[in-house]
Amino acid sequence: MNSARPEEVDLLLLARWVVPVVPRGEVLCDFALAVRDGRIAGLSPVDEARALWQAEEVLDLGNHALIPGLVNSHGHTPMSLLRGVADDVPLKGWLEDHIWPLEERLIGPEFVRAGAQLAMAEMIRGGTTCFADMYFFPDVVAECVTDAGMRAQLCGPVLEFPSIWAADAEEYLSKARDLCERFREHPRLHIAFGPHAPYTVSDGQLRAAAEQAADLGAPIHIHVHETAAEVEEAVRASGRRPLARLKDLGVVGPRFQCVHATQLLDEEIAMLAATDASVVHCPESNMKLASGGCRVADLLKAGVNVALGTDGAASNNDLDMFGEMRSAALLGKFVAEDAAALPAAAVLEMATINGARALGIDAETGSLEAGKWADLCAVDLGRLNTSPLYDVCSHLVYAAQSSQVSHVWCAGRPLLADGELLTLEENAVLESAARWRERVLGLR
Repeated sequence: MNSARPEEVDLLLLARWVVPVVPRGEVLCDFALAVRDGRIAGLSPVDEARALWQAEEVLDLGNHALIPGLVNSHGHTPMSLLRGVADDVPLKGWLEDHIWPLEERLIGPEFVRAGAQLAMAEMIRGGTTCFADMYFFPDVVAECVTDAGMRAQLCGPVLEFPSIWAADAEEYLSKARDLCERFREHPRLHIAFGPHAPYTVSDGQLRAAAEQAADLGAPIHIHVHETAAEVEEAVRASGRRPLARLKDLGVVGPRFQCVHATQLLDEEIAMLAATDASVVHCPESNMKLASGGCRVADLLKAGVNVALGTDGAASNNDLDMFGEMRSAALLGKFVAEDAAALPAAAVLEMATINGARALGIDAETGSLEAGKWADLCAVDLGRLNTSPLYDVCSHLVYAAQSSQVSHVWCAGRPLLADGELLTLEENAVLESAARWRERVLGLR
């Protein structure tokens, strides 16, 4: 007989299924997860849990799957305020004729704050606990992340031309360095250098960003090979494809986050694998802008870490990682011409542990393992669209909807409970979005 006293924990979650993600495809039936001091204290069968742990709070989730909080590995949160303003337009015209002119007249700290809060409320409702963001005024987004209780990687923007954020090349880099130093000890904020794209940043800027990021141990997050036209224009201008140029400049390496990558040759896939780089796949944005299809199955087969992102709501038009998983799985099969490509468990990894790995935080989050932060999402699978249930991972990817997320925790802190936002005031967020709508309409 075990006479040991139960360990004291803060929270004990009982679920019909626990999907730890690591190891791949494992589903634990009738399991409990214990949380202490914001971290996962352990997992055990439900019938053993009360003997192991004495909890301040016990929550029986019933017919739910408990999964890691989803990791949205690429986006532009403030652009949620531009959702739907320029639909059904190719990327070049979308940017140059619609988005950039509007941003020039709108961007400022309050625009960024309102858009970030709208995006975070949507992401929390959809089970996302961590996101990567690339936009101006990342210091404002950092305040929003801290208040909302989420986890994020924020980019210090790097561009060749002046903007409301920085007047010249050195100021962009200086502000990125300052962000790294300012948030170095923050448990939920991580800073990356964010050159926008090879076609908007010079060789000198790219080389300097890579060198300074390496000195600070920070990642490089950049749009690369997003369209065939981008690659063709680069070849005409310099005789090199963008990825080759980035490698020559010292940008590509283990902390390199290659966003989109819809145009890849076999040798480029091999190079990404050899350098331990990550690709961030944004299937819905790529399809909507007709940018092309990423060779995800080939990347995974080569050993490249592939994460999943929504991109911004202005080009998606939502931040729903459940929808993104389904799109990634279906598009991956279509591009590979193989129904066995991208099985559900592999896509769930892309939305969790692979995202954490791309951001360099997989030792801390991305899977349900003892010692990691308790970044958690509970999904109610007892709904019409997920019944009957034969395979939990399959339903999470192919059938579940973000509206089935009932509870979300980040570092053990509840952000959503019974479908109610706890760290953001939904009505205030909606009212703010409505005010910005009127302002945008006045500029069109």
